[in-house]
Amino acid sequence: MMLKSSKIVVLMAAMAAVLSAGAARAAEYPERPVQLVVPFPPGGAGDVLGRILAKGLGRELNQSIIVENKAGAGTILGAQYVARAQPDGYTLLLSSGTTFTVNPAIYDKLPYDTVRDFEPVGMVGRAALIIVANPQEPFSDVKGLVAAVKPHPDKFSYGSFGIGTVSHFAGEMFQEAAGTRMTHIPYKGSSPAITDLIGGQIPILFDTVVSAMPHIKSGKVKPIAVTTAQRSGFLPDVPTVAESGYPAVNMDTWIAVFAPKGTPPEAREKLTKALAATLADQATQEQLRNGGFEPTFMDGAGVQRTIVEETPRFAEIAKRAGIKAQ
Repeated sequence: MMLKSSKIVVLMAAMAAVLSAGAARAAEYPERPVQLVVPFPPGGAGDVLGRILAKGLGRELNQSIIVENKAGAGTILGAQYVARAQPDGYTLLLSSGTTFTVNPAIYDKLPYDTVRDFEPVGMVGRAALIIVANPQEPFSDVKGLVAAVKPHPDKFSYGSFGIGTVSHFAGEMFQEAAGTRMTHIPYKGSSPAITDLIGGQIPILFDTVVSAMPHIKSGKVKPIAVTTAQRSGFLPDVPTVAESGYPAVNMDTWIAVFAPKGTPPEAREKLTKALAATLADQATQEQLRNGGFEPTFMDGAGVQRTIVEETPRFAEIAKRAGIKAQ
């Protein structure tokens, strides 16, 4: 009996040592630099946001955060890379709703699963979308736009910054609510779309506030309405489509941090706290606003709820409008 008791004591001591070592390892996270994968090209709004965030997270975690651009295929390449990474907290994804709600609606098959492969860490910010028009167009509000377009189906067009992008979805959401039938003209990015809008090749464009704002301020384009539920803090005098008579129109774009599924809870908790602290910093908030994003912290559970709410909505819009990736 004494021998048996001794073995039990030794076993319990060994287990305690293992648990203690595990706790120590968790407490030490991160012990080395963390890779933040940004699935957007260098120099764009997403890349700039990633570098702002990396600086703040690095300060809060007392560790280097290395931004790695892996752009391509509508964020799919970067998302796939992170989905296949070791779930140890050292490879993170900074991406938008495009990855998690838009792509599943327009692709028949993806190399990642939004639920099975990722765990949300927290939301960083949101960016409003806006309808802008060429200054020569006779309308200056939603009512005037609908009145001009409705009697002439297919004679009007609207631009977006690409097939299957959130601006394309915003355009089709507006069309469904207003009963218009404009022809969609997709561009490869906001810049060429704005150029054609200013040049009069298209009458209106669904764009992000951050991209359109300099041209609004210079008078080269005129704002019609934002597609978000509330007015944009950047353009407080511009009404929403909802308050213009179409409450069903409510769309923006958001960006959040994700970890591979299976990342240790202790690491996720540290990352979430560091993200919250970063977004509470006044200097960081100012930098994000200068980049066109409203700082909006939301924990991982909140991000997951957002994805669950938006996914069927995007799928339904894609189905009705026939939106498919090309």
